[in-house]
Amino acid sequence: MTTQSSDAHAAVPPFWRRTLFSTDHKVIGIQYAITAMVFLLVGFFLMMLMRWQLAYPGRPIPLVGGLLGATRAPGGIMLPEFYNQLGAMHGTIMIFLGVVPLAVGGFGNYLVPLQIGAPDMAFPRLNLASYWAFAAGGVVMIASFFAPGGAASSGWTSYPPLADIATTGQTFWLAGMVLLITSSLLGSINFITTIVQLRAPGLSFMRLPFFVWSQLVTSFLLLLAFPPLEAAAVLQLMDRVAGTSFYLPSGLVVGGKAMAVAGGGSPLLWQHLFWFLAHPEVYVLILPAMGIVAEIIANSSRKPLWGYRLMVYSVVFLGFMSFLVWAHHMFLTGMGTTMSAFFQTTTMIISIPSVVVLSSLVVSLWGGAIRFTTPALFALAFLPMFGIGGLTGLPLGLAATDIHLHDTYYVIGHFHYVVAPGTIFALFAGVYYWFPKATGRMMNARLGAIHFWGSFVTMNLIFMPMFIQGLAGMNRRLYDAGVQDPHLQGLQPWSVLQGWSAWALGVFQLVFIVNVFWSLRKGSRVDANPWQATTLEWAATSSPPPHGNFAVIPTVRRGPYEYSVPGAPADFTPQNAI
Repeated sequence: MTTQSSDAHAAVPPFWRRTLFSTDHKVIGIQYAITAMVFLLVGFFLMMLMRWQLAYPGRPIPLVGGLLGATRAPGGIMLPEFYNQLGAMHGTIMIFLGVVPLAVGGFGNYLVPLQIGAPDMAFPRLNLASYWAFAAGGVVMIASFFAPGGAASSGWTSYPPLADIATTGQTFWLAGMVLLITSSLLGSINFITTIVQLRAPGLSFMRLPFFVWSQLVTSFLLLLAFPPLEAAAVLQLMDRVAGTSFYLPSGLVVGGKAMAVAGGGSPLLWQHLFWFLAHPEVYVLILPAMGIVAEIIANSSRKPLWGYRLMVYSVVFLGFMSFLVWAHHMFLTGMGTTMSAFFQTTTMIISIPSVVVLSSLVVSLWGGAIRFTTPALFALAFLPMFGIGGLTGLPLGLAATDIHLHDTYYVIGHFHYVVAPGTIFALFAGVYYWFPKATGRMMNARLGAIHFWGSFVTMNLIFMPMFIQGLAGMNRRLYDAGVQDPHLQGLQPWSVLQGWSAWALGVFQLVFIVNVFWSLRKGSRVDANPWQATTLEWAATSSPPPHGNFAVIPTVRRGPYEYSVPGAPADFTPQNAI
């Protein structure tokens, strides 16, 4: 009886417990990735609704218009208030619930311990708590659509005093942000400790894969920049529910009535606290993407990364400088010419390390025997797309030109080139590249090529016209600009093109989803190292890795990118090879 009882207790736990409450970093990484991609799909759907409104203002939305309700779209025709909700929640969901959790929580959780030769993260239970705080924050955010008055409608930046007096959905937004920030803080502490303390024998800092460096710098950005926004969110929450006035100025009149608050608050205080996080947040999006692209370019070109140390120093410097540029988002607040000059200067300086990393990746391709696999296509496309995003950002970093371009579609075009055909292309590259590691199966290359070329063309058709619209003065928040404003009516054909391109982009994402599910069941099986890579996640463990990652903790004997070494028996030499 005793033996039977012991056997029962030693039985494998049920599936839901092994997945939902697992402390294995690989399971948590996959949970992060799947949840983030679901949120990306939700955020993309909101964008498709916005694009219909911009392309065909005043027309009923087909298929779903009648499901939105009379308070959002009477007769299927979108109200401007609902358009504002879509804009605020699209930005929030795509950044805070989609790209960052996928780049850091998904790829970082799954790969960092494998790439440094660690059996797991330093704090497995903290890792699980981080995921559940993220999931809870996402649920609260989505639930705001069902709150009285609808979801948050004050933009993804939540500027007061408008956000202080907005509907109940804004309270949901703030509560969700507190949960999401808490998740990021727990995760960043875990990443830093893991990378510093759990590296395999022989794995010095200058032998770390560049992806690990990108995650380390990203974790410091999250750890140092998110607490000010968490404090700011709590203060705004107090303004809304406890009668304080941290951001409400004296003499504020709403609807013809004076606000019954003490006053004396500063709306600009929120902007400083928000952008002190939100500009480092841009590099939280970009750095993991650069790390992913670096891994794939080195592998696909069969060459070491050119200027590896220079790239490492650049991302460390970039992380430091990201804390000194936030007020270039605030040139129109009247900060004065001296402060404007300071933030213009730091903004120009911070562009240098990004150029260094991008140039190093381009030079790494020179003379390489490039394998044009699906991951390589997405990684190669990242380079010019991110380049366009960076170059178009320079006029926004100068006060004289920002005066005219601020709050126009030029800003939207710049930011989306960095994040959509930039960062998201890198994330797709990572999914195709490490899918065999996580599943033991290869994704379909033909479907991958269709997904890439369709996404590449349609994304450029969506975002490139935004520069034309912005230079013509089209405001980013008008829901019918091309119809109501006489000087913008000539731009309406661009909005129609962008609308059709957005819906076509959605079709190509269905190809990706089909590829994922088809490959899980029918994809060709692979060995431990199908890409013939050099880093530990490929060279030292199986695909997929077992619990604990390694049968024996590997010993690292060389750098991460020893491809095509003269005299070597093969064109790749793993880090742990004797």
